[in-house]
Amino acid sequence: MSAQSTVRSPCVSICALDDNDICTGCQRSGMEIATWGRMSEAQRREVLRRCEVRARDQGLWLGTFNQQGHKA
Repeated sequence: MSAQSTVRSPCVSICALDDNDICTGCQRSGMEIATWGRMSEAQRREVLRRCEVRARDQGLWLGTFNQQGHKA
């Protein structure tokens, strides 16, 4: 992703906040979800970074794969 590309919402239509106010689908906090539309691209990238950390901490991160099917 280039620095200029638009950051898309990580929503996966599994919308339920856990006891820590974190969505079980996308790993964003309730506040991050509510303010997503007003965030800058840099702020959105930071939220995605935090989402990855949260998912990794819970053992939910599946990682990314390149076009050849290898872990990137």
